[in-house]
Amino acid sequence: MMRWMSLILLGGSLVLSGCGGIGTISRATAPTDLYTLTPKSTFDTGLPRLRQQLTVEEPTASSAVNTDQVAVQPTPYRFEYLPRARWVDRAPVMLQTLLIESYENSGKVGAVGRSSVGLRPDYMIVSDLREFQARLPKANSESEALEIHVMLNIKIVDAFDDHIIGSKTFERVSISPSDEMDDIVLAFDEALGKSMRRAVEWSVKTIYSHGQRNPRPTLR
Repeated sequence: MMRWMSLILLGGSLVLSGCGGIGTISRATAPTDLYTLTPKSTFDTGLPRLRQQLTVEEPTASSAVNTDQVAVQPTPYRFEYLPRARWVDRAPVMLQTLLIESYENSGKVGAVGRSSVGLRPDYMIVSDLREFQARLPKANSESEALEIHVMLNIKIVDAFDDHIIGSKTFERVSISPSDEMDDIVLAFDEALGKSMRRAVEWSVKTIYSHGQRNPRPTLR
């Protein structure tokens, strides 16, 4: 437990040091490591193939996780951020990219992309990133394992008549065996990867079933 508290206190000291001139210079010159996560590439082989076009909207998120900083929650009421470590982009933007790549990797979607590229979708994937942080073990816990929490809600919107055809929440907790950043990132990757796989498989099946029940020309 003391190792985790030292890590968080180090982050706090960096924030405080930014108030003074010397602290600001030290913070600016300290190297920052950038980390990314990976899309899913393996899925249920029995997934149906979609002819419909999909867009993946940028996920919504609270300000606590709508950042490129790696969030840690030492208590249920407070967020801190790990020093000298950042994601390659804000967490929602990174998730949007990973979801698009995961849909592509499934090989079951005719076309998928961002709405900003001008794709006219048959269905829109609208998501909410509700949890994307590490949690310190409780003060009275004998375990020092850092828990990585990921929770995302996925809604599927039928673009033809603009209504939600399905909504489901996917949650996963992974354990980081140490306070080394590589271990923490691997735990994030595991938790997010398993959540994304379930989200992609569920949404593909849901869209396929809806399309079978509601045949119509795809949008062009």
